[in-house]
Parts: sequence; structure tokens; C-alpha cells
Amino acid sequence: MLKGTRDGLLKKVQPVSIHGQVSWDVLFTDVDDAYGQTHVARLGPEAVAQNLEPGDRIQVEYLVGVPIRVTRVIPTT
Repeated sequence: MLKGTRDGLLKKVQPVSIHGQVSWDVLFTDVDDAYGQTHVARLGPEAVAQNLEPGDRIQVEYLVGVPIRVTRVIPTT
């Protein structure tokens, strides 16, 4: 995927410090397969929406196959 988005269900957001620089590991599964393979996106804190909680529906934005942003999807119903 060169550019696009993917919906998922959030499993966990975990801070990671590498040489003093904090990043976030966002663990999620596909919306249609909540018990399937867990995917991980490592992003800077500015690219992860605030107040995410396990079970939230999220959208992961990709550029050249690399995750660049995670946002919470607000249900419409």
C-alpha cells in the first residue's frame, strides 16, 4: 500500500523509550477479526491520538507501507 488507511481494533498503547526518545507502540487487530493477528505500529507521540483505550476502533494511516498516524474512529450509530 503506497498510501491509504486501515481500520482496526485497539488492543494496547505502550510507551517505548529508545535512547531517551519516547515512542508509542500501538497494538491492534483487524476490525473483522478481533482475535486474529496482532499488528504493531511504532509512532512518535505527536502521531497518536490522545485518550485511546483498548477496544476503541482506530484508523491507521500509511504512507509507502509505513504507519504515520493513528486516530480514533467515532461511531456514527
